[in-house]
Amino acid sequence: MQTQTTYNINLELKYKHLELIDVNSIVDENKEKWFNQTLTQVNNSLVRLGILEGEFHWHKHDNDDEFFFVIEGTLFIDLKDRIIELNPNQGVTIPKGIMHKPRALQKAVVLMVETVDIKPTGD
Repeated sequence: MQTQTTYNINLELKYKHLELIDVNSIVDENKEKWFNQTLTQVNNSLVRLGILEGEFHWHKHDNDDEFFFVIEGTLFIDLKDRIIELNPNQGVTIPKGIMHKPRALQKAVVLMVETVDIKPTGD
């Protein structure tokens, strides 16, 4: 039986404009399996860091595209008809309205770009 992944999603901005963003320090300090930290805001978009191991649930964003870019590890994004595999330095944009389920078999470090209005857990 599969166990439910616990998500730690931090929506507050960690860094203000002109502050140095140190992804390695966040990764080194993190001990959770599914951690998401909003790093900064760029105009009407948020840049988030995900440290992921396990599965997220199936969800979609009715009004927002979502961009994933892998820094470390491998991220799989399950879609209805296929699986997208992202390795380091690869990214993909999931269009609004598309059901998807991100998952990582082992720890993956991922940057995500989303609008400020997106609900990370889906609509």
